[in-house]
Amino acid sequence: MRRRSLLGATVASNMWPSLVGAQQKAMPVIGNLSSTSPVAAEAKYVAAFIQGLGETGHVVGQNVTIEYRYAEGSFDRLPALAAGLVERKVAVITTGSLPGAIAAKNATSTIPIVFSFGADPVAAGLVSNLARPGGNITGVSVLNVELVPKRMDLLCELVPDARVVALLVNPNNPASERQIRDAQAAAQARGVEIAVVRAGSEREIGDAFILLAERKVAALLVGTDPVFATQRDQLVALASRHAVATIFGFATTGALISYGPNLLATNRQVGVYAGRILKGEKPGDLPVVQPATFELVVNTTTARALGLTIPRSILARADEVIE
Repeated sequence: MRRRSLLGATVASNMWPSLVGAQQKAMPVIGNLSSTSPVAAEAKYVAAFIQGLGETGHVVGQNVTIEYRYAEGSFDRLPALAAGLVERKVAVITTGSLPGAIAAKNATSTIPIVFSFGADPVAAGLVSNLARPGGNITGVSVLNVELVPKRMDLLCELVPDARVVALLVNPNNPASERQIRDAQAAAQARGVEIAVVRAGSEREIGDAFILLAERKVAALLVGTDPVFATQRDQLVALASRHAVATIFGFATTGALISYGPNLLATNRQVGVYAGRILKGEKPGDLPVVQPATFELVVNTTTARALGLTIPRSILARADEVIE
């Protein structure tokens, strides 16, 4: 009897790890493929994503888990990170950039992918159309690239004496060429010269501002790119140091002015779509969502530090004024 009991205990002990493994396997894993860094992944945006998941009945740690992979601004790392998530057999891949979405789609044609980025997903070849994307991918097209002309107008309104306006783009981002074309057209319509500066790393961003200072450029439009989101503090500090009036596509502490989609709503929608897919819906049947409203945020403290007066026409349209 005693031997039988010990044998039973041993068998149970040997089975326990496999039972634990089975329980862990039963909990679906969402793989988040990020082009940025953990620093750039602000808690409020992660919370918005988790809120969206919660609206579909998914609670992180109870019936779903999330694993994060960060490229730290190096797009060439994305394919390997995406392949790792596929090997991990995650249930859904979420990504917040065009390079991330391309890497994920190249890595799998079966695992559902939910994206959010500022370029046209149809033109990028990711979906067949917005209403019925088809395949294994859907998400949110935040139209950040399409807002370049509007940002140019705001910047010229803010700095009416500017004869040269700079555009900062990442040459490694496939969406940059569209941003350059739109900025050039908008600058021509405004009668100003456009100076395109390219940077894809922290060091190159520093070099770009040295170039702007040498050319005495006083107005800068920061293009849409994950690297710039990662380096937002550096950009704000350099803009202040070199007295450059700068407009961003995303609200960030200390920035003079920003105009773009509500990223909290965007991240929430990605969470909702990921949750719906986990419940059995097909990504190809979920339409690509586009934002209906955009937010204009103005920082009057930063304006005073730069010696600028925000025109009343801009203040009247602002969704938020930081004083």
